[in-house]
Amino acid sequence: MITIWGGQTSRSIRAVWLLEEMGLPYCLRHVDMLAAEKDPAWLAVNPGDFLPALQDGDVTMVESVAIMEYLMGRYGPTLLQPSPDDAAFPTYQQFLHMGEAGLATLIMVPLVSGFIAPEVERDNWGARWARECVERRLLLVRRQLAAAPYMAGDRFTAADISVTYALNLAANHAGFVLSDAEQGYLTRTTGRNAYTRAIDRSHEGVAA
Repeated sequence: MITIWGGQTSRSIRAVWLLEEMGLPYCLRHVDMLAAEKDPAWLAVNPGDFLPALQDGDVTMVESVAIMEYLMGRYGPTLLQPSPDDAAFPTYQQFLHMGEAGLATLIMVPLVSGFIAPEVERDNWGARWARECVERRLLLVRRQLAAAPYMAGDRFTAADISVTYALNLAANHAGFVLSDAEQGYLTRTTGRNAYTRAIDRSHEGVAA
């Protein structure tokens, strides 16, 4: 059985959403990242103490995009991943990784600065620089949406799972203002039944 260690608003939603899209059985184990004492079972899986993590038999992995690639490679083929000879493959690869490396990772800098840093340090140079970098990268997302409904063209792929997480993180937690095109895009991606199921699963068993 595939096990995903995750939290309500963490990057684990990428893996859970992908599993729902692929119709694969899995178990979700919640991790309280704010707990004063961390679950030793969790730290044995990922001593780095960041989400998500995957266990699949003898395989243990962290990093949400790598987990998605593993699942599609191991349990595919799937339409969520264009084949290398597909004309959409290069664009798919770009946005699959940009969703994390070019967007979500940078979004975390102003997000954490805004919520955790002392008041006088919240609008710091690093946070401003990261915000400017994100805004520039969002121009690539907007250019793509001007040409196609999804990140890899006319069909939904794992690249959309990656980018959707980043855009939701930006708008809901880091104060970014999304364009009409980006908001319409999120309506399309988060309107999928698999996304709804993934969100519901991510909230199961979590205290209010």
